[in-house]
Amino acid sequence: MNVEKIIKTSKKIPLEPRTVIHMELVHNRISEVMTGTLKPFEVSIQQFNVLRILRGQQGKPANLSTINERMVTKMSNTTRLVDKLIAKGFVNRCLCPSNRRKVEIVITDQGLKALSKMDNALDKAHGTILKNFTKDELEQLNHLLDKF
Repeated sequence: MNVEKIIKTSKKIPLEPRTVIHMELVHNRISEVMTGTLKPFEVSIQQFNVLRILRGQQGKPANLSTINERMVTKMSNTTRLVDKLIAKGFVNRCLCPSNRRKVEIVITDQGLKALSKMDNALDKAHGTILKNFTKDELEQLNHLLDKF
């Protein structure tokens, strides 16, 4: 990916801004592929993330705060994401028996089945996104990204 070519400039961009621009372009490309992969399931990347978080609870309910803390992309509209997943039948919401002010969210069997299909589709998308990297290069890339 040639940054200067993509943003259509003939001027050499200094290393630091070029690096940040490059990362933004890579992020956008990854988002495009992921969004396109999830489109047939009619879920957003953020909704997919909520489903993964709830699956990780292994049947235990989570509250909105827990979900928001674990989101890859932090956002204030977690309630809206959960509402959309409820409408699809992928999650249920109920009041906590010990604290009626607390709302608990769990993934449904339908949500688990849909998530399994999404996982398969995203495995293929990850292969597409990362096809130009060796395993060693991916290890090195992750090591470099850890520095952030």
